[in-house]
Amino acid sequence: MKTGSEYFGEVEYEADEVITFQEGLYGFENYHDFLPIPFEEESDTLLYLQSLEDFHLSFILMNPFSFFPEYQPVLEKKDYVKLETDDEKDLSYYVLCVIGEHAEECRVNLRCPIVVNAITRKAVQVVLPNTDYPFQQPLGKSLTGGMTEC
Repeated sequence: MKTGSEYFGEVEYEADEVITFQEGLYGFENYHDFLPIPFEEESDTLLYLQSLEDFHLSFILMNPFSFFPEYQPVLEKKDYVKLETDDEKDLSYYVLCVIGEHAEECRVNLRCPIVVNAITRKAVQVVLPNTDYPFQQPLGKSLTGGMTEC
């Protein structure tokens, strides 16, 4: 199959690569099917999440454990039900990135991760309860290995 992407042009993909958000993402509840496109092959550190329903809608996702090894999101039972698993090994976690011109301006949302069941390809965006994780955590130079641009 093929889809269009504002940043990557035409992209070929297989049906089993699609991630489905039954409830959509917060603020984008009407969009359900997305294609994750890695920035680097064989790496899930940074992903481009392209809507299959709107050519212009995309997000940048980051594997939070790559930059925040101490990150320990705890899901509620209802989240495991939505993801159709009770096995944490089936799950991959990502956080939304807001990109700025300079590394100091880049932020990630640690409070509301995106969780993907790697087996079923179902995904949810959750709000972590009882946590101090911020909605806007700066990446900063110390976390980006001295990068000057995101």
